[in-house]
Amino acid sequence: MPELKTLLLYLVTAIAEIVGCYLPYLWLTKGKSSWLLIPAGASLALFAWLLSLHPTAAGRVYAAYGGVYIFVAILWLWAVDGIRPSVWDVVGSLVALLGMAIIMFAPRNT
Repeated sequence: MPELKTLLLYLVTAIAEIVGCYLPYLWLTKGKSSWLLIPAGASLALFAWLLSLHPTAAGRVYAAYGGVYIFVAILWLWAVDGIRPSVWDVVGSLVALLGMAIIMFAPRNT
């Protein structure tokens, strides 16, 4: 069960980061309101706080998180941008998730 909790925490963390980056993107490239920077800042603060909840070394958390971020970014591409991922997008994100699983769940003595 701790593996599922870790994965869910990573998913929520990735969404917070992507939202925090996507809102300024809308302002800078799509002419949306600069007021979007307020929820963007809050979302990025939430992202940083969520990363701190993982019970392992920060470097390991950041390395493993990258794999989940890639996976969620591909889902975002499809769900929000309306672009269907290619087979290579899917394969790449699955490889990234495998890397995350190896980093986070490998047996350790420390």
